Amino acid sequence: MKYIIPFSILFISSIFLSCTPKSGTVDGSAAKAINVAKTSVNTEGLSKAYFASGCFWCVEAIYESVKGVEESISGYAGGHTSNPTYESSNTGRTGHAEAVEIYYDPAIVSFATLVDVYFGSQDVTQVNGQGPDRGSQYRSIIFYQNKEEKKIIQEKIAVLNKKIAPDKVAAEVKFFDKFWVGEDYHQNYEKLHPNQGYIRAVSVPRLNRFQAKFPELIKTGEH
Repeated sequence: MKYIIPFSILFISSIFLSCTPKSGTVDGSAAKAINVAKTSVNTEGLSKAYFASGCFWCVEAIYESVKGVEESISGYAGGHTSNPTYESSNTGRTGHAEAVEIYYDPAIVSFATLVDVYFGSQDVTQVNGQGPDRGSQYRSIIFYQNKEEKKIIQEKIAVLNKKIAPDKVAAEVKFFDKFWVGEDYHQNYEKLHPNQGYIRAVSVPRLNRFQAKFPELIKTGEH
């Protein structure tokens, strides 16, 4: 669970941090209608991709800073129960991980580049968590929707494993099944709450590290 703690305490004790109470949702079959209702973005002509990489506050902000990404929605994926909430997924018993649904323009940014963003914005070797967020609900999962996406993911993992060590990449590779849209108060959390303790201590530094690593991918004015 992500605790809202004063920034000074968070900074000193970041090892104990975790990404605030969160609660309802919908299954993937209804996600399109719900997601459109949650955003003013025209989704016509856009493609979708799904990623889990620790706290969805962090991941949402990272992807929304990328050229060609029109929207990022926080929610839950990869589990075995219906209608997960923050409280239920946080127990680790639903199998879900905090995830994001990405709407992107394939004419501007490719799925392969989004995968590069995914691996380039996390510790690829960390199991069941990212940074101070620990537990299966924060594990890394990269979802594919077809054989081509699966091939891209597997090739990139093979390259990474050669660079670091065999089988060190911790991310699960799973066929996309359902995405459950997260609670309203989690959407655009980092932008709406820039001074919240966790955001200042964890999310913003993670975003800054990513942007420094991939300056050519960042939207104008997002630095």
